Amino acid sequence: MKKSIRQRTIQPLLASVLALASLPLFAQQPADTVTARRHTLKEVNINIGHASQQMPLTTSNMNQQQISENKTDISIPYILNLMPSVVAEGENGMVGNTSMRIRGIDRTRINVNINGITLNDAESQMVYWVNLPNLAGMAQNIQLQRGTTASTDGSSDFGGAINLQTLNGRFSPYATADFSMGSFNTRQYSFMAGSGITRHNWSVDLAANGMTTDGFVRNGFADHQSLFVSATHYGKRSLFKALAIAGKQKTGITWNGAYANDLDADPTYNDAGTYYDAFGNVFYYGNETDNYFQRHYQLYYNYSLTSRWTLNTVADVTFGDGFYENYKDDKKPGSKYGLLTDATSLAKSDFITRKLMDNVAYSLNIGANYQSDRFHLSFGQAAQLYDGFHFGHIIWAQDPSLLALNTFDENGEYEWYRNHSVKKSTNSYLRANWDISDKSSLYADLQFRIVHYTMEGTDDDDIWDSLHFNEDYFFFNPKVGYNRSWSSDNGQQNRLYFVAGISHREPCRADITDAYYSNLWYNNGDTVKAEAMLDIETGYQIQRHRFSASANLYAMLYKDQLTPSGRINSASGYALMDNVDRSYRIGIELVAGYQATDWMNLAGNLTLSSNKIIDYVYNVSVMDENWDYDHTEQRSLGNTDLSFSPSVVGAAIASFRPFYGLGPKGRNFSLQFIGKYVGKMYVDNTSRPEMLQDDYFLLNLKAGYTWQLSGNKEIEAQLVVNNLLDHTYRINAWNASYYFTDGSDSYDRAFFQQPGRNMMARLVFSF
Repeated sequence: MKKSIRQRTIQPLLASVLALASLPLFAQQPADTVTARRHTLKEVNINIGHASQQMPLTTSNMNQQQISENKTDISIPYILNLMPSVVAEGENGMVGNTSMRIRGIDRTRINVNINGITLNDAESQMVYWVNLPNLAGMAQNIQLQRGTTASTDGSSDFGGAINLQTLNGRFSPYATADFSMGSFNTRQYSFMAGSGITRHNWSVDLAANGMTTDGFVRNGFADHQSLFVSATHYGKRSLFKALAIAGKQKTGITWNGAYANDLDADPTYNDAGTYYDAFGNVFYYGNETDNYFQRHYQLYYNYSLTSRWTLNTVADVTFGDGFYENYKDDKKPGSKYGLLTDATSLAKSDFITRKLMDNVAYSLNIGANYQSDRFHLSFGQAAQLYDGFHFGHIIWAQDPSLLALNTFDENGEYEWYRNHSVKKSTNSYLRANWDISDKSSLYADLQFRIVHYTMEGTDDDDIWDSLHFNEDYFFFNPKVGYNRSWSSDNGQQNRLYFVAGISHREPCRADITDAYYSNLWYNNGDTVKAEAMLDIETGYQIQRHRFSASANLYAMLYKDQLTPSGRINSASGYALMDNVDRSYRIGIELVAGYQATDWMNLAGNLTLSSNKIIDYVYNVSVMDENWDYDHTEQRSLGNTDLSFSPSVVGAAIASFRPFYGLGPKGRNFSLQFIGKYVGKMYVDNTSRPEMLQDDYFLLNLKAGYTWQLSGNKEIEAQLVVNNLLDHTYRINAWNASYYFTDGSDSYDRAFFQQPGRNMMARLVFSF
């Protein structure tokens, strides 16, 4: 792809970050200033959106050591998979494209932030974890908030929020090299290094990561790299940080799924790139791939006006460009792609299409914090501007006459469609926490959000009718809560909290275009609406010397919830959504941990829930015997289950140090058995028995040994065996239902086959 003007603007930004990174990595530190800087480093924390224990929110936290221990899981969804109510999914196992659900909520409704700046794509509202490979290698800590969450940049969440803080500077120089390899020819590397705080009060940190794999399914290969560079200056009353994050990925397309009979014959079957010659012989196109290059450039400035007032500013520019390429076998050149043809226009041809994106997003978050003995106040303004182009090229056609009749550019490519989107959003927020006593506090969080979204041009779904979308959304999202913490006479720590909040969220691009063209083609009145949710939660936590437990009750009540219909966009695998009038998710989350002995620890969580649509009514496009559209009718099914929402999700970990009693070296060996259970669920909203997905249980084994060397140096070896019991299971890819004028119906259903027993070995050197 040619370099765009946007790409050329990267150079000065990157040069400035690299100039900061050129500071001496291992400069000597004056001993008399280390203590003061230690205090500064501890207090300065870019954690916009993170919830504290004083806030009545439902959270789970993972520190850097815990993240590192789970890095064999490769992607963030699988690293977080053992947290309550989380279900991680992958098209190709744990490598390639992965995603996650929280309480049954899909990835478009989970707000992900890096240092307070939204990571969600403005249009799809998804986080493509594959675009920033091995993000965990850049993380200082991760906090998962479930249900009602603290207001921050980006769209409102409907299931939870993930707040990730990138690497902080350390007091002393450090370096880590991390290597792993395993099944499917998977190889991963990671390097981290930091200067510590130099004599000039700077620290520089960097992380480089890479991963290659052949993948479990055919064409499931991946080639990923990422780079993180950060430079931080610690002043007496200020913090300045500049950082750059870049991710580049090339991944084989695996989002089609496969029919059960194909998987029965070959569990690795994937039809992406399939084409046939004149004799019916099957071939596979070698570049059926998804490609993307994403760059984030961020600046942070915090200043302490007084001992109580702090100002903070966060700015981000994100560039993204990429494409995915598909081989189209035996297609009509005019009907779909708009190619001019001669008198033989009824003939079909093979094509290679390339769908491209070129976008930039600017984000700014300005806020202030006030902290007294009993009162904590945060308020601010966040704004984002997204400017994106979607366009498609035909880069090759089998029929040579098409080259003579159509305008191809100097690269031999024909532009098939092009559209332009602009999305502007502003977010004003006010958060307050008031300690009304030594044990109790009140919480309030008010957010006002304005969104303006326009789309113009031709779309790949319909090049003959231009897309014209211009919409404004105005949302007010209030949250209130109560938190009480106290100690019992026996030393037990107790926490009781209650929170209620209202959230609104605009539909994403695919929701809008799907409804737009559905109404255009079938005149069925389909529209897509913004969603609203009332979430009410209450929880109780206890902690003793060796035991901790918590229970959280939640009721998420929706108006016009967008929920996966079971259908997918055939071009990119995006789950198409339906607005449902009234729905709810009600459940309880149980978490417990027990340090049975010095050498054995037990932990687990369990979510039990009911997830329903009330009086589900949906539009059905009815076809005649020739499979031509005849009319649209409404059907009512009464109360049904929400799609992809299991009523039971659980996880358990048993950790052992079996040689603990044999001395210091014996304590360096660890062993874990890790279990994950995901209950049955429906893959659309109709609750038909044929749409029920089986439950599954996975048992993983993790073993590790650490060699302590002189100083703080160490070498750690780790072996992970996933799916230890070699369980055969599939997760759903998509389904399609067909309805006919004679009253009959039929359906198709495809699956993502998951790998059996597989393993990863890892070696980490820390200096």
